[in-house]
Amino acid sequence: MKRVYLDNAATTPLDPVVVAEMTNVMTNYFGNPSAIHALGREVRTLVEKARKTVATLLNASPSEIFFTSGGTEADNTAIRCGIAAYGIKHAITSKIEHHAVEHTLNMLLKDGVIDKLSFVNIDEKGNVDYAHLEELLQNNDRTFVSLMHANNELGTLTDMQKVGDLCEKYNAIYHADTVQTMGHYTHDVRQLKAHFIVCAAHKLHGPKGVGFLYVNNSIKIPPMIYGGAQERNMRGGTENVYGIVGLAKALEIAYTEMEAHQKHVQELKDYMKAQLIAEVPGIAFNGETDADKSLYTVLNVSFPEMDMADMLLFNLDINGICASGGSACSSGSNIGSHVLNGIKADPNRPAVRFSFSKYTTKEEIDYTLEKVKMVVKQNALA
Repeated sequence: MKRVYLDNAATTPLDPVVVAEMTNVMTNYFGNPSAIHALGREVRTLVEKARKTVATLLNASPSEIFFTSGGTEADNTAIRCGIAAYGIKHAITSKIEHHAVEHTLNMLLKDGVIDKLSFVNIDEKGNVDYAHLEELLQNNDRTFVSLMHANNELGTLTDMQKVGDLCEKYNAIYHADTVQTMGHYTHDVRQLKAHFIVCAAHKLHGPKGVGFLYVNNSIKIPPMIYGGAQERNMRGGTENVYGIVGLAKALEIAYTEMEAHQKHVQELKDYMKAQLIAEVPGIAFNGETDADKSLYTVLNVSFPEMDMADMLLFNLDINGICASGGSACSSGSNIGSHVLNGIKADPNRPAVRFSFSKYTTKEEIDYTLEKVKMVVKQNALA
């Protein structure tokens, strides 16, 4: 059976160049980077070279880059340690953040670390209400703001510059979950005014189990993981050397290929959207879909009501289409997607997130459209 992978927002296939780079490290470099002998020093050089590569691409200082096990750890470190370092009692986020952010802030509220958790208003497409954000920032002690750059389910983009300007105006600490956009857009940290941004390498054709946290040098935070002096005393534990090398190479490739990558993927997304509108009656979309408002790798499709809607993903899967999705909750019968709930999506319409990469082809989109039409027709309400 032909199989089409359209779940790149969940994870991406490794770039062969990244595989080769990591294989070289795994084969030829085994020293512990904390060791002071020659074999340790040469591995330490690989780690620091990777750190410099990442820092240069972000216009950061190498001292602002800390390698982690991925985006979830990076988000947790930024939120937990940023709030602890400054004794912050009020945090602001939205109801459509990734669980790495949402669950962490809810736990800090439950444990009494923060006294207040505010949710900025969002519209039916997932756009942040910036006037409401400013209202929440006013008349408070120092606040912690956590708003993602692009929603992982909808693709709707948040204006990081606007959020950063507001946070600067009210002396708030700003954390942006950039997991979905790292390597897909340029991030110049000297312009963005974010105190924290994050990366998970596997979202940009790098390895799983490695990421980084950028911490602006204007603030200081304690470690979240203790146990050693690694990462300049910020993260205990022997470094994932070949993962770190793979991350740096993947990000380097992403920046080099970014313009061509954006053009290719945006064309596929626009084509799929247009074909769905033309050929599937009643089709709609969750979140923003225009190029200037939406992450070009994500298209969240809202399907018409159908028989056995909860089997839609399964039916696509048995026809060779790998995607993800869900629906808003219906009468409390299921939890559903907290993101779709957050934008008050119709709970009777199943949703599928199709997400693309530089390896996705037009032929794969055509095959997917053919199977989507078939499945929708088979399950149409009588």
